[in-house]
Amino acid sequence: MTLSINDVKQVAGLAYIKVSEEEAEAALSQLSGIFKLIETMQAVDTSHVEPMSHAQDLVQRLREDKVTESDQRDLCQSIAPQVENGLYLVPKVIE
Repeated sequence: MTLSINDVKQVAGLAYIKVSEEEAEAALSQLSGIFKLIETMQAVDTSHVEPMSHAQDLVQRLREDKVTESDQRDLCQSIAPQVENGLYLVPKVIE
């Protein structure tokens, strides 16, 4: 994809960013480099590559799933202004 200086200025205008001529030229150079890199990456045949969730084959260390704290719901709700059946009651804000 080929960009022009007008494209850079238009995008900057859409984002409400004021750019000088020098800044627009620098952005054009950087964006052109990014688009060239994307084109290079898209040219690589990845049809035989299996999708993966991480670049390295790592295993998440998991702790044992057990209760470590006591139930403190009643204690926490004792300071609430309004509670009913274990739920906090709040004022209606949307009518």
